[in-house]
Amino acid sequence: MSKPTQSATRRAFLGAASSGALGFAASARSMSAAPRPREERLPREVWIATVSQDGLRAENTEQMIEAMLARMRQAAAYEPDIICLPEVFPFVNLAGGRPPVSEAAEKPIGKVCRPFAEFAKRHHCYVICPTYTEEDGVYYNAAVLIGRDGKLVGEYRKMHPTVGEMEAGVSPGPLDPPVFRTDFGVIGCQICFDIEWDDGWEALRKAGAEVVFWPSAFTGGYAVNAKAWRHHYCVVSSTRKDRSKICDISGEEIATSGRYQRWACAPVNLEKAFLHTWPFCLRFHEVQAKYGRDIVITTFHEEEWSIIESRSPDVKVADVLKEFEFETYEEHIRSATEAQEKARARILRRS
Repeated sequence: MSKPTQSATRRAFLGAASSGALGFAASARSMSAAPRPREERLPREVWIATVSQDGLRAENTEQMIEAMLARMRQAAAYEPDIICLPEVFPFVNLAGGRPPVSEAAEKPIGKVCRPFAEFAKRHHCYVICPTYTEEDGVYYNAAVLIGRDGKLVGEYRKMHPTVGEMEAGVSPGPLDPPVFRTDFGVIGCQICFDIEWDDGWEALRKAGAEVVFWPSAFTGGYAVNAKAWRHHYCVVSSTRKDRSKICDISGEEIATSGRYQRWACAPVNLEKAFLHTWPFCLRFHEVQAKYGRDIVITTFHEEEWSIIESRSPDVKVADVLKEFEFETYEEHIRSATEAQEKARARILRRS
C-alpha cells in the first residue's frame, strides 16, 4: 500500500475537522487542564461553551439541527454550565436555501428548540438556541434561553434587525432587553447587527448583566472585545464563521474557536470587580498583604484599569471593596459626575 501524500493527509484532517470529528481532541490539547469536578470549582466559576457553524452544510433544517447537536456533544465532555449557538443557525447553509420566516418561526419550545431542550436536560446545562419566534402573528429573530431542566427560561428578540430581515418579515424587538437570572449569575443577549448600536449593551449593564451572549452571522472582530471592556462584563460570541470567542471583562480573549476547532469551552470567574486604578492603587499593597493568593489584582497600566478577583471560596470581592473603601468603576464615575454637576450648579448660581 502506498504511503499517503502530505496533501492527502491534510485534506483528510481538514475534512474530519469540518465534520467535527477532531473537535474534542483539538480542544483538549488547547486547554491547560481538564475541567475540575464541580465540587472543586470556585463558587462563581462558570464553564461557558460556544459553538461555531463553520463547515456545517445540510440538506434541511432537521439535518442542520443534528449536525449542531453533534458539535455540542463534543463540548459536553467539559460539563459546561451554558452553551451558546449561532444566529438562526437551523435555517442557513441549507441546500434548498432558507425557508420563509413565517414557516420557520415557532412559539418556544417548539420543534426546532425541542432537541436542544432535551440536550439541556440530559447534560444539565443552559442552552441559548437562536431561532425565529412568533407571537400574535409577529415574527422575531430571537435567542431562546433553555434551562438546565429543559424548560423555557425566556427569549431575547433582536432589537436592530437589518433592512433585509425586515423585508423578509422579521420585526424589531423591544428596546428594553431582558436579563435572565440563572443559578450562576445574571445574563443577557444581543444578536448580530445589534453590535452596531450601544443602547442594548448599555441597558444590559445597567440591569446588572454579568455575561452577555452574542449569536451572530459574522465574527465581529475587535468590536466584541470592546463591548466587554467597555461595559465590564464577559461577552461570548457564537458565529456562523470560524471564529467564536469568550472575552473576559477586560476584553481579553479567554478561548476561541477556529478552522481546526469549531467550538470552545473555558471557565470564567465572575467573582471580580472592575476599578479605575487611581486612587485605589494606594491601598493595593494592604490588600495583598492581608489576602495573599486569595485575592488577585490585575492592573492594566496604560489604561489605568484594575480588576480585583477572588480565588478563594471564603473571600467575597464585595467585602474586600467595602473593607478598603474601594469604588467600582461605575461608582467612581458616578461620584465624579455628581461632583461635576454640583460644581456647575455653583457656577450658575454665581452668574
